[in-house]
Amino acid sequence: MLDLKVDIDSNSGFCFGVVYAIEMAEDILNEQGYLYCLGDIVHNDEEVRRLEAKGLKIIDHEALQQIRNEKVLIRAHGEPPSTYRIAVENNLELVDASCPVVLKLQNRIKNSFDKKEKIYIYGKHGHAEVEGLLGQTNQEAVVFQDIAELDLASLPRQITLYSQTTKSTDKFYEINAILREHGIEVNTNDTICRQVSNRDKELRAFASRYHKILFVSGTKSSNGKVLYGVCKATNPNTYFISKKEDIDPAWFQQGDTIGICGATSTPWWLMEEVKEALLQL
Repeated sequence: MLDLKVDIDSNSGFCFGVVYAIEMAEDILNEQGYLYCLGDIVHNDEEVRRLEAKGLKIIDHEALQQIRNEKVLIRAHGEPPSTYRIAVENNLELVDASCPVVLKLQNRIKNSFDKKEKIYIYGKHGHAEVEGLLGQTNQEAVVFQDIAELDLASLPRQITLYSQTTKSTDKFYEINAILREHGIEVNTNDTICRQVSNRDKELRAFASRYHKILFVSGTKSSNGKVLYGVCKATNPNTYFISKKEDIDPAWFQQGDTIGICGATSTPWWLMEEVKEALLQL
């Protein structure tokens, strides 16, 4: 036995938007035994598998067009207007678990679009939330995940800037500064979720207190990649895992202190499993 001392970060785990979506799904699964969900309910394969075992059926937008007279869950990431139109045409009951922070952002972008503003969105190409935001602009907004993608010389001299809710606050304001340095007037809309962005500071403090850090996250989670980077920068002895089976005993020495943390899409039960596995080493 390595006699490891193991703690789980109390600030890690699901954000309130994901908690809301999963609770809604579980309520319906307990009632009717199955439920369609448009896209992965959360970017964590282990949690998706758990819910699939309860009867959750993950579908894509193509499959949505073939379904009639059913309930379909809209996950926390939100959806574009086209999804709601299909629901009406196919007599689908949408169980809308869109995160309130995302819905507010969609409305703000729609208002900007109606005013014919030049909209730029700092976000990940193809991300479910970003697709929902783009849909508010009839696909006309410009999405970029790095300032290097933009030709600053040819940009409009006045733009309206938004951000995907889970992006880095520091990076967002760095982008603002660069745009302004190039003479672009920026109508800045800080739409980053503080429950997510505040974890940067909390994780730095947490990661600095332990010999080793295990960051638990699904590989599809954008938020997970960002927060893992925060931990790794603070504590080089940080390891990314998706489940307990990924643990390599060679990482640890006798008496190490281990901190376990995760993304906003990482379930608490999964971090508990990782802790139990470590205590068995």
